[in-house]
Amino acid sequence: MNKKYFIILIAPLLLSFSGCDKIKAMFAGKPQIAFAPAGEGYADKPDFAQLEYQYPIALKELDKVTPAYLSTLTQEQLDQLYARLTAGPIPNGPFDGSVVFSKGSSGKLRAAEILGGLKGLAAQFKGKKLEIAAETLWKGKVFYRDQHILRNRIEDLAALRPIIGQGDIPKIDVDSKDAWLLFPAKLYCGQSLIDSRRESIIIDYAFTDEIPGYRELPDFLAGRKGLKVRDEIRMVRPGLYLGRAYMDHVFVLNFILYNKQLADQGESDFLAGKTHEECWPGTQKRVNMAAG
Repeated sequence: MNKKYFIILIAPLLLSFSGCDKIKAMFAGKPQIAFAPAGEGYADKPDFAQLEYQYPIALKELDKVTPAYLSTLTQEQLDQLYARLTAGPIPNGPFDGSVVFSKGSSGKLRAAEILGGLKGLAAQFKGKKLEIAAETLWKGKVFYRDQHILRNRIEDLAALRPIIGQGDIPKIDVDSKDAWLLFPAKLYCGQSLIDSRRESIIIDYAFTDEIPGYRELPDFLAGRKGLKVRDEIRMVRPGLYLGRAYMDHVFVLNFILYNKQLADQGESDFLAGKTHEECWPGTQKRVNMAAG
């Protein structure tokens, strides 16, 4: 049998049984998402309202977006994509996480520039690069929507032991892997620091010490006495969220959150335009969310 016809024949069968993002991407192709031209200076950046009007994104294209695709985008492209998203529903349960770093004006990682003066923290990590630390320590987040709180999943405590010492730390089982829960945060809808036209889901560490289960070490590092971390996220498609992390209101990195089960469950409603919004979606008509 001709190879081409064989692939066409088995494609529907593979898709119906797997539901796997990699298989779907193989046949669906790269998302057709256009980006506006932009320069380096602030005056050369596109207006988000005009961007959304001129470069709408069809639901079927957002449905093709994968974490791997997001990791290939430039910072300008990530900013433009984020501005054309709404918050969607506040997540619930565990999400896998990955970090996408952006470069600062000096050529260094922006997060490294901000952390440069925190000699105590740098010493605790013994000079380990921030990228490696993030990939080694942070594996995602667990949302407790009804409680309006969040905790971060840490799968390797070895690097943090000099800071936190011994003692019991709450754990969660995710895909048969233990993850320790640290760095709690409050969860609510609030104003985006990059796009004030509509709200984002805010992950706020400012008053982390008020959350049950708070540990002074290392949880204070993310709070108002430490790095003053504030995250915000918006939904790309069900189960997939694009996030932005700030330290003392300065943007430092992007992150991706993914839950495959929620992605599979919510796909049909998403493609039909039935997205539940828990945060204020703004007044501009969502032309980019029209099914196309």
